[in-house]
Amino acid sequence: MMKKMAFLLLGLLALAAGCSGRKGAAEPGYIVQVSLGSWHSPDYTAEAVTARIDSVADLIPVEKVIIGWSITPELYRAVGEHLRARGIRMLLWLPVFAETEEVCESTPAVDLWGQVPANYDLAAGEGFRFNCPTDPQNIAGVVALYDRYFSDCGFDGVFLDRIRTQSFVGGVSGVLGCGDDDCAARFAAEGVSLAEVRAAWEACGDAFFSVTGYTPQDGFTFANPVAAAFFRAKGRVVSGAVAEVADALRARGLEIGMDLYAPFMAPFVGQDYAILARHADFIKPMLYRRTFAPAGMGFEYDLLRQAVPGAAGYPDFAMDVAFLDSQLAAMEPYPCAKYPGIEINWRKDVVPTSPEYVVESLDAVMRHGFCGAVLSWNIMEAPVPHIACLGR
Repeated sequence: MMKKMAFLLLGLLALAAGCSGRKGAAEPGYIVQVSLGSWHSPDYTAEAVTARIDSVADLIPVEKVIIGWSITPELYRAVGEHLRARGIRMLLWLPVFAETEEVCESTPAVDLWGQVPANYDLAAGEGFRFNCPTDPQNIAGVVALYDRYFSDCGFDGVFLDRIRTQSFVGGVSGVLGCGDDDCAARFAAEGVSLAEVRAAWEACGDAFFSVTGYTPQDGFTFANPVAAAFFRAKGRVVSGAVAEVADALRARGLEIGMDLYAPFMAPFVGQDYAILARHADFIKPMLYRRTFAPAGMGFEYDLLRQAVPGAAGYPDFAMDVAFLDSQLAAMEPYPCAKYPGIEINWRKDVVPTSPEYVVESLDAVMRHGFCGAVLSWNIMEAPVPHIACLGR
């Protein structure tokens, strides 16, 4: 009972500290991300990280630094001491249901036919190979990973990444899962038989995914009641497992941040905003309009329509400010702080951003009265003009 009361109190404090009601807020706060590379060989030294953050903090107000996930305690201790002197909080960038196979026992996720979906190798240490979200060993393993390697490094919180299933990167197989025994039991508890879902897909083909409408508030309306029930249950199953991880880490006195898909795509990967927001201090929906890689809004939506070309009802979304506004509006009701993710990195074929794009995106975020933005996804490589433009 005392533990539940503590979780409730922390949740109320997070809500009280949220910025969602500050319509017209003039001063955004920024969270920056430092990607250190793989588990075993960081790409940067502590001196390089602190020097870069100092130069960025001279341009814009930095509230928090998300850093990870290489196992380098001495680096985090040095960076954390430096950040505390500047009044900046340090959060561990912690993957949950992918990328952990190198450092802890992991049971891979499977589709409804028992096969492991395809993955997407973006870079070393980023294979996007997903594990079963409900296997108790996988859940306990992530928490134990924090306890073993990071608990004495001076972190103020954790930022939970990879808190989903595979997307349409793995085709239909990627989103019709996880289908192992642990997940089947969780779906059954939600009133959904995965055997019936599998049979419905095999009978209907692409039409299983057909929709009759879309609104930012309610998302897509599936024509097939079996599909509708499956994706509702998937959100509860996957997000419930994320909540278990988040609550275990919150009990260690840590602030909780979460990396989320844009609202219109989140149900396909098992992210239920209503559940997740109750277990987070802040959420970072990845509102990436110019990212041609996993989590990019247009990238993921194109993959959906390529995977099920016979599915009806999917509109043509332009990745413009109007669509960005629709996704920001969809986030407003949820009870935690919101720091939408905006790309500030630049790579010609993967993330062709510009200072004008960054400012345009941030202006939209602040029109909705949110706290600020997460500058994604590696401040160590972001062009200076993409940061300096925010100092206005």
